[in-house]
Amino acid sequence: MFQKSNIKKITSVALLSALLGGTSYATYEHLSKQDTLSTWVSNATPFVKARLDEKNAGSNVAMIPADFTFASKKATAAVVHIKSTLKAERNVSQMEIPEEFKDLFGGRNPFGQQGQQPGRPQKAQASGSGVIINPDGFIVTNNHVIQGAESLEVTLADKRTFKAKVVGSDPNTDIALIKIDAKDLPALSFSNSDAVQVGQWVLAVGNPYNLTSTVTAGIVSAKGRSINILGENSKAPIESFIQTDAAVNPGNSGGALVDLNGNLIGINTAIASQTGSFAGYSFAVPSSIAHKVVEDISKFGSVHRGYLGVGISELTSENVKTYNLKVTDGVRVENFANESAAKEAGIKVGDVITKIDGHAIESVPELQEAIAQHQPSDKVAVNVNRDGVDKVINVTLKSTAVASADLPESAVMEQLGIELQDLTNQQKKETGVESGVVVSQVNAGKIRQNTDMEAGFVITKIDKTPVASVKEAQKLLQSKKGGVMIEGVYPGSEETQYYAIGL
Repeated sequence: MFQKSNIKKITSVALLSALLGGTSYATYEHLSKQDTLSTWVSNATPFVKARLDEKNAGSNVAMIPADFTFASKKATAAVVHIKSTLKAERNVSQMEIPEEFKDLFGGRNPFGQQGQQPGRPQKAQASGSGVIINPDGFIVTNNHVIQGAESLEVTLADKRTFKAKVVGSDPNTDIALIKIDAKDLPALSFSNSDAVQVGQWVLAVGNPYNLTSTVTAGIVSAKGRSINILGENSKAPIESFIQTDAAVNPGNSGGALVDLNGNLIGINTAIASQTGSFAGYSFAVPSSIAHKVVEDISKFGSVHRGYLGVGISELTSENVKTYNLKVTDGVRVENFANESAAKEAGIKVGDVITKIDGHAIESVPELQEAIAQHQPSDKVAVNVNRDGVDKVINVTLKSTAVASADLPESAVMEQLGIELQDLTNQQKKETGVESGVVVSQVNAGKIRQNTDMEAGFVITKIDKTPVASVKEAQKLLQSKKGGVMIEGVYPGSEETQYYAIGL
């Protein structure tokens, strides 16, 4: 239930790639009837009919991609090249580059700058992509493309160059909005990413390796992917990526993922790679999330995000059996934030959330994506299954700031990047633990950086000393220096887990 993927093992690649000119995260290791099919194919302009083989002629029809030129022409006109000049915070000659990344830069200065004297502060340059979403010069890109930039230069498809200013950004989704002083620009419309289907054709458009206006094609491989890459720069990351096999490389970050009509369904953000180059899969922030972020930034200057206030876990065969759940699809409520909107509305620990506003929820990222599209004070219909009985509970969302205002905070907790809550009597019964504290959230910090601990973990001992409350855990951790051993269990598992942390 709480197993961690190999993504975590080389999160550092993402940071190095962004810092050393890549600006694209390198992540782990960032119809059954013939007439129905024939009719659909004949009415779909991007496809042509083709017989599978002579033997099956007349009984089967295959769909072969015929032409991507319309979508390519439309998208490339609206995708821009972004060059960012980073603030000179470190001496390039003193930067430590891990051995496994040296070949990536061919032994040259990692910033591609020549003739500079060692020991002198130097300004790094990085490049990425962006998408014009408004004819008046508004451009959406990734937060990591513009983060730490002293200046931004935008080059349009027609080769015109402009200076850009940052309107606002959201590290929780890795989306940013910038603007150039221009009018009557070609722009892409946001499409409904909720309607995107696994298996459909998509195009990735961007500027990999400074190769401007590059188009690659692929299919949607999966939806609702979480790869645990955004937590390094944010406290409440929202990851529900569209996964594709369209080739994306450093420099594609912030570029467009479009459907065959050239409509914007995602912002390319990360790649799955052990080398920093494309190795089969790429990930895009869905337009449903990007559009909400951009809309908030343009209206309010910051993101106003609704907050359900629940700690949740995905259903597995183990916890379905352990908790005797009556459904196998959904996410289980494990705990609540203080002043939780969900708790106030009547949702209980142990409830399985199956739908939000009528849309099926099968994973944590899907729930995050559904709630992330709402503002504080919005009302959402939450379908839950409680002991085999389906209920619809209307919840009025709160703002993140209000919902988390009373969560325990301390310097050591900030350093570790975790939030704790006392165990309820029901949680004690479910886990078989008499005393302990539950990790309600894992944010940026030493825990995320150095372990695979996940939300829901129940801490029972710190350096072999039992803990019965959040105050006890905080007091123990605040008094520690050097190595600390955290001991505990995950709900549904009898195996004790150990995590060693340096303080």
